[in-house]
Amino acid sequence: MFTIEHEFDATVVTLVDDETAPLMEDVSINIFTECVTVEQLDPRTDRVQKITLSHSQVRDLAAALDLPEGVYRFTREDDAES
Repeated sequence: MFTIEHEFDATVVTLVDDETAPLMEDVSINIFTECVTVEQLDPRTDRVQKITLSHSQVRDLAAALDLPEGVYRFTREDDAES
């Protein structure tokens, strides 16, 4: 299950683990104009762990979910024409 909320400065997607036990903590993805952050509570330390990704890293991650093993690089369409 997931939720989508539009805040003042970001869109927040929350992923809720509703499968069988053991359940993982919710993951919050905050989409800002300049970057994307991913946050999850670490129950061992009771602290939120946070990583920051550029939009191009998110694009690469999304593409990687559907690709076989290998090394890839996106090229912009206007670069391919030259």
